[in-house]
Amino acid sequence: MAFFLSIILLPIYRVLKRRGLGEELAIALSLFVLILVAALIIWFFSSQITRLVSDFPQIKANVQAHLHTLSEWVGRKFGITAARQTKMIAEYNDKLLNLAGGILGGAASSVTGTLIFIGLLPIYIFLMLFYKNLLLRFVFLWFAPSQHQKVEEVVRESEVIIKSYLVGLLIQIAYITILLGGLLLIFGIKHAILIGAIFAVLNLIPYVGALIGNLIGVVLTLSSTQEVAPIFIVLGTIAFVQFLDNNILMPRIVGSKVRINALATIIGVIVAGALAGVSGMFLSLPVIAVMKIIFDRTEIFKQWGVLFGDEKPRRSPMQWPILRSKSRNVQKKLERQNDVEPTDVRTEEPGINKTL
Repeated sequence: MAFFLSIILLPIYRVLKRRGLGEELAIALSLFVLILVAALIIWFFSSQITRLVSDFPQIKANVQAHLHTLSEWVGRKFGITAARQTKMIAEYNDKLLNLAGGILGGAASSVTGTLIFIGLLPIYIFLMLFYKNLLLRFVFLWFAPSQHQKVEEVVRESEVIIKSYLVGLLIQIAYITILLGGLLLIFGIKHAILIGAIFAVLNLIPYVGALIGNLIGVVLTLSSTQEVAPIFIVLGTIAFVQFLDNNILMPRIVGSKVRINALATIIGVIVAGALAGVSGMFLSLPVIAVMKIIFDRTEIFKQWGVLFGDEKPRRSPMQWPILRSKSRNVQKKLERQNDVEPTDVRTEEPGINKTL
């Protein structure tokens, strides 16, 4: 996480350096900008959650009404009386309490881990920016001089991809929150902005996040009203906004310089979540993108770059032997067929030669 955030802060750091500030001060001011943005995000969510908590009596009444309706439906559908349902729930109370205790214990340990994470993160970012030239020299020393040009290409292209992707995600959070929250406000949905913000953040986790965001939107809507129609309004609005995001807005913002196929994305999210928790799930796509950039430029790992990518051949390699080749010309043709833009980092950052 510190590595990716330090990449985002590089443009701010470079501007401050060009204005004559010392290295330590430039890094400190860049970190201050990051902390300020994080504080604004925390303030926004805390204000929204405060409004939600203030409606707790009404939420309790709405939940009880929904449970009563559910109980009547179960009675009609399965012939289980309300008394029998109450008895069945009482039998599982102990199990639920034990489960809740385990969840609270896990939450307490995760809070401790989060506090340590927050405390160490700015230190790591500062040190990565401060020692960036040392780290780059360390990377180059692993390779023969004849390979340094490829290594330089990987470093530059990785920086461009990471910045365009992560900055694009920040823009995505902003416009999904405004668009989804605004549409839900027009339809009169309570806690519309909170639903939009939660969905926007969770949507950063490919596939899994959108599903969880839908569930949370439904739960918040159920708790704020006793009617069923708003649930379908929320689900329909989320589907509409997600369609716009996936097919129109996000491709234009992030671009298509590195495209990861759905299979690699889902597996990457699961593996990253197992290795590094929620933060790993958020960062799974940029990590895979950087790995693909590296693999595409090495003969020994080029097949892994093909596996991660979305440059799907229109014909089978069983009938077309040319598709079994690692030729760069074949790869370029597949990229053109799949509308993947070739990346030329030299046109992306005019001043990068001086600043690195």
